[in-house]
Parts: sequence; structure tokens; C-alpha cells
Amino acid sequence: MEVINHLLNGFVVAGSPINLEMALIGAFLGTIVGMLPGLGPINGVAILLPIAYAMKIPAESSLILLTAVYAGCEFGGRISAILINVPGDAGAVMTTLDGYPMARKGLAGPALSISALASFCGSVIATLGIVAFAPILSKWALAFGPAEYFVLMVLALSCLGGLVGDSMLKALIACLLGLMFSCVGIDSNSGVYRYTFDLIHLSDGIPFIVVVIGVFAVSELMLMLQNLHAGAKAVPVSGRIMFNLQELALTKWTILRSSVVGFFIGVLPGAGASIASAMTYSMERRIAGSDHCFGEGDPRGVAAPEAANNASAYGSLIPMLTLGVPGSGTTAVLIGALTLYNITPGPMLFQEHPVMVWSLIASMFIASVMLLVMNIPLIKFFVKFLSIPNWLLVPGIAAVSLIGVYAIHGTSFDLVLGTLLGGLGYGLRVMNFPMAPFILGFVLGDMMEQNLRRALSISNGEIAILFASPISIGLWVAALAMLVGPRLFKALSKPSGAEPGAKAPG
Repeated sequence: MEVINHLLNGFVVAGSPINLEMALIGAFLGTIVGMLPGLGPINGVAILLPIAYAMKIPAESSLILLTAVYAGCEFGGRISAILINVPGDAGAVMTTLDGYPMARKGLAGPALSISALASFCGSVIATLGIVAFAPILSKWALAFGPAEYFVLMVLALSCLGGLVGDSMLKALIACLLGLMFSCVGIDSNSGVYRYTFDLIHLSDGIPFIVVVIGVFAVSELMLMLQNLHAGAKAVPVSGRIMFNLQELALTKWTILRSSVVGFFIGVLPGAGASIASAMTYSMERRIAGSDHCFGEGDPRGVAAPEAANNASAYGSLIPMLTLGVPGSGTTAVLIGALTLYNITPGPMLFQEHPVMVWSLIASMFIASVMLLVMNIPLIKFFVKFLSIPNWLLVPGIAAVSLIGVYAIHGTSFDLVLGTLLGGLGYGLRVMNFPMAPFILGFVLGDMMEQNLRRALSISNGEIAILFASPISIGLWVAALAMLVGPRLFKALSKPSGAEPGAKAPG
């Protein structure tokens, strides 16, 4: 009952005119920032933080503004992923697998509306989870040490089989390439330069924005030009904007399952939306069995990652609020916002600043509704991007993408590197290599290495620490099941009379 009273008081504060205005501005700006390739929620929140502080906005209003930007970026990242096959951030990578094929079929409007609904449901379910389980889940998150995080990322990579169907060898090669690229830069433990080829610009590693712009945007531009030269038809645009009842019935349980799973993954500090979206996409593909067209424009392939990455983003606020530990890169910036106002996040935050905390939680409900109401009518404008002729669309995407790359360090080296990575991505895509494993390997590679090293340091080099806790053992079993289970099931489901090497009739 006490929680309900706190939440109602939070709605009173969040419902004031100034805070409603902050939530609306944050949701709108976040959507715009999220749809621009390469920026993402971290940059959106980081850009607005000093502005909000300089304008002397109260702490409650400032946090409501920044959290709404965070939520808006998660909503907006799907727009470019679906329309032009360029994810706005790492969490939207999985959305490209089925969102862009739906757009190619003339179903950009239904894809965007399904993703908006899934994002809304993921946000609301995660916020309800924060209200109900924040103290309990904060203690559960503490049970994860470096060894458990390493095995969790192994589990995420073992889901690759669910992402690519029968192209397991190509997926493995792409994943290894991503892991190799993640090793570029200074070794944080020894200070040794690795794979930098004496280039000072590579000493800090390859920025994620450069990789995602190169592998997705530049390679997509090359494919557009190739199709234009070959006389391929433009992407069709249907008159339907909203999903129909059949698509809703198909995706409703996917949205619910992915929201719950994404929320629990988001509670783990550092796990992030990338792991949540990859695992839920793989989970839904396996649940669908043979009755799916994942990778070819299945609505469930859009609903699962979108529900999961929004639920994960909201779930990452739990360790920030209850433990003072950033659950993601964006919540690390939000912790900086709290410290600017002389507020210390951690176990005492709910007792010392209850009004601020509960108004923030209430504003998350409000921002979710605002984003849904705002994004649905805008879909008819978003889909018009597909009507732009390639001779105008290609240079436009190139300009926006390269500006995002140049803004990282302000050097032409990143532009050259992004173009080279685009050539690599183009070659891989022409040879039908999946790009999702490449990006997943790159995103998780550094975190895997750091957690493995921490675990081995704690155990004085004993590898047994990776199998020491019940959580680790459970994650290893799940990873093995993800790798072996589908192949074992496929082998057992073959007709007993079938001879090896025999061809199917027809």
C-alpha cells in the first residue's frame, strides 16, 4: 500500500505543467536523435544534460527530461533500422533483420506501428517491474560477478544459431570478425597496443558508430547503387499504416514474453539492449518452429527486439536507482546528472529523495504514452522516406552518416575507416554473410574480455571460477542447449526410413 501511495504522489508531481512539458520535449527530441544513425541515447542524454543544468531546471524536471530523451531514443532507433536498414543504435540491430524486409515488401507502415506498440508495451511492463520488484531485483543483480557476466555473453553469442537459420558457418565467421575488431586498441590491463599498425587513431579502438555506419549505412548505399544500376524497382509503399488484427494476434505473446525477458536482462548492470534483443529474437524464432518467415519480414521479428530493448533500457534504471551502479552507458550519464544536483544514487535514494524517485517512475509511464501517441500519427510521414528517389536518398543518407562519423573525433581518419568498413560489409553482404553476428561480436567482445580477465584475476588464474556458481552452471547449460538442442531436434525429427544423402522428391 505504501508503494501505491508513493506512486500516486509521483504522478501528482510528474503531472504538473512544467514536468509534462519536459516529458513531451524529451520524448520528441529523443525520437529525432534516435532515428539519426550513430547518435543513440548516450549522445542524446549527454548533449541535453549540460543544457538542462545551465538553465537551472529543478532536479526532478531535469531527470524527467533526460529519461524521456532516453525512452525517445529507444523508440526512434527503429525508424532508420526499418526504413533504410541502418540501426539508430546497437539495440536496434536485430530490428533490421525483419523490419527492413517488411519495408521492402511495402509493409513499412505496419512494421513501424508494430514496433511502436512493442516498444510501448516493453516500456510499460518494465516500469511496472520497477515499481514491484526494484529492491528484490537489485539484490539479485549483485549475485552476478565477472564470471557470471562472461558466461551470460557466451549465452548471447550461442543464440547466433537462432538468428541465422542454416548459415551457421557464415555466422561464426562474421562473429569472429566482430570479436577481432573489438580487440583493436590499447590493452587496458597491460597497456600494449594491439592491432593498431602504429596508427595513433586506432589506439582507443574502433568506435561503435564508425563500425555501424560503415557496415550498415555505407554498405547499404553500395547495394542501393548496385540495384539502381541493375534497374531494380524502388521500394513499394503500401497505403496501410497500421498493423491489422491478424498481425496483432500473431505478435501479442511475442511482445509479452520479450518484454519480460528484456526487463530481467536490463536489470543486470552492463548487459544492455544488445543482449536482450538478440536473445529474445532467437527465443521467438525457436518458439515459432517451422511456422515462420524470420529474416524475410516476419512481424514477430520486429516485435521481439523492440519490446526487449525498451524493457531492457527501463530495467537498467534499477541498478542505477537502488545500487548507484550504471546499468548501461546512458544510465552512467544519468548518474552524472544526479551528482550535478548533489544527489547520491544508491540504497538510500528511495528514503532520502522519495519525491524525485517516484515522480521519475511516474513520468516513465507518461512518457511511454506520449511516445505512442506521438509516433503512430507520424508513421505516414516516416514512410514517405521510401518514396524519395535513390539519386536523392543515397547522397542524403551518406551526408547524415558521415557527419555522425566525423563528429566522434573530428578527423578524416574515421571517414576513411568507415568507408573501408563499408566495403568490407558490402563484400560480406554480397556473399550472404549475416551482419547481426558481426555487430554482436563487436559489441560484446570488449565486455567479454574484461569480465573474463577480472574473473581470472579474482581466482589467481583458475579457470574453474567460470563453473563455480549455480548461476554460471545454469548459463553454461543454457548455452549448450542453444547450440546442440536445435540440431539434435532436427536429427530426431527426420523420418526413420530416410537414408543419408537421399534427395527429397521434387
